[in-house]
Amino acid sequence: MKDKYLTVTALTRYIKRKLDLDRHLQEVWLRGEISNFKHHSRGHMYMTIKDQETRIQAVMFAGNNRSLKFYPENGMNVLIRGNVSVYEASGQYQLYIYEMEPDGIGALYLAYEQLKNKLEQRGYFSAERKKPIPLFPKRIGVITSPTGAAVRDIITTIHRRFPLVEVVVIPVQVQGASAAVSIRNGIETANRIGGFDTLIVGRGGGSIEELWSFNEENVADAIFNSRIPVISAVGHETDTTISDFVADLRAPTPTGAAELAVPSKDELKQTTIQLTQRMNIEMKRLIETETKHIQNLTNSYAFRYPKELLRQKEQQLDQRIEVLGRTFQNGIQNKTLIFESLLRRLNMQHPKEQVTQAAKKLFELKDKNERYMKRIVDGNNRELRSLIDKLSLVNPLEIMKRGFALPYNQEGELIKSVGQVREKDTISIKLTDGKIKAEVLKIKENPDDEEI
Repeated sequence: MKDKYLTVTALTRYIKRKLDLDRHLQEVWLRGEISNFKHHSRGHMYMTIKDQETRIQAVMFAGNNRSLKFYPENGMNVLIRGNVSVYEASGQYQLYIYEMEPDGIGALYLAYEQLKNKLEQRGYFSAERKKPIPLFPKRIGVITSPTGAAVRDIITTIHRRFPLVEVVVIPVQVQGASAAVSIRNGIETANRIGGFDTLIVGRGGGSIEELWSFNEENVADAIFNSRIPVISAVGHETDTTISDFVADLRAPTPTGAAELAVPSKDELKQTTIQLTQRMNIEMKRLIETETKHIQNLTNSYAFRYPKELLRQKEQQLDQRIEVLGRTFQNGIQNKTLIFESLLRRLNMQHPKEQVTQAAKKLFELKDKNERYMKRIVDGNNRELRSLIDKLSLVNPLEIMKRGFALPYNQEGELIKSVGQVREKDTISIKLTDGKIKAEVLKIKENPDDEEI
């Protein structure tokens, strides 16, 4: 029996073949919104195209997206031309995009705005980095098409306004796919050759597509990195390109660029005439002022009576000498006093003087200390005698001198009570001048009874 079951691969290939053979799916024009956008490192762009109800996976390979004039972003509405097929590895149908442009806005305009914002964030348009245009250039490089009307207008205007300057045309393409590279090479060549004071980069007017080479990033980089000041002269006054923003100076037209690059000989001549007239007037006024000053000096007292003036000056000189002498003498006296004061202070600080003062102070302290110690000793002696007197009053020996005696038992203990002895005990009695051995004959405890 023949096997009627298909493999997944066979079914997927069958569906892919059906879709690939459907002429309606080979050229699909689609409007939708981008989401889940991813730009792969190999250059391919993966995204989802959706509307309000459904979505489809899409891919735009690097060979197709290199020609995009804008950079796709999530949320962007786009118009797409492509074909529908199946990606066999996942069995998922998807859209393969050939062309894409923004929906509702031109692709070139969007690319222009995106690049403008990008370069502005990098500081390409910053006024601080713009170089000044030389006032009197000797050599100007004109980077444009050698056959266009713009180059003739620039050369004619420069020679009419300032014929002393040398104009060198660096021919480049200003329109077409390779125009941006040509313009960049022209700017880099001028910088490499050197000797230019100013560069004029531009062309005549045209559509946005015709002027697009001046909106390319590589041209902006070349202008930004140029060591030579650049005047941008692209199109008419209403045309504004990225090059205009990056350049050191923007001219509304090629003719306007020539006028900004060089001064006018007629204006210089007129300015020279005006300055000459002002100088003549100022010199005439200065001569008149100095003449009056000389006349005043001639009529002055010094010129009319020089001897009298000399006598006065001599007298003033004598007075000044006297004042100077007194001032000098006073100065010497003041300095002498200061010197003597400093000398006394210095002598006081001399080691010998310090030793003498220290010895004197030591002697005074020693004498003071001896007096103080004597007072302390005398005071202590008085206090000691007072204490001895008080102690003598309670000294048993002193009491014995007044007729008292001290009895001791056989153990040598002082007898203070009759209970410490018995009859027939031998006791010792200590007097002031010796001892007595005695025997206790009788003991009576009642001290009030005189009979024993």
